[in-house]
Amino acid sequence: MPRLVAAPARVAAAGTKQKIIEEFVGRASTGHGALSVARMRSPQGWEEPAQRPEFLEATVVLSGMLRVEHDGGVIEVRAGQAVVAEPGERVRYSTPEEGGAEYVAICLPAFNPGTVHREE
Repeated sequence: MPRLVAAPARVAAAGTKQKIIEEFVGRASTGHGALSVARMRSPQGWEEPAQRPEFLEATVVLSGMLRVEHDGGVIEVRAGQAVVAEPGERVRYSTPEEGGAEYVAICLPAFNPGTVHREE
């Protein structure tokens, strides 16, 4: 039977400034380990440490620009675009432009702090 997720769970964020993570589906919100879906809102100037997750992460930018640094260069993902990071790829996310960014991240399997492998 389908079930309504009436409100997302707030998840703690890594990074230099306050970022809002609202998980609609995943370990924190619904107990699902196979998939997570979260809306992120990052302010201008937010950045997090590089990471090498064990999960696939597909990110759809709703507004603003999300910068993705990787071993091969930099991708600037703008509203209406998406980026896919495969498991094991080194990535570093940031929102350097005025107004920050809002985006949806989908992780397979679900996001897990123990499998994100952030650099110190």
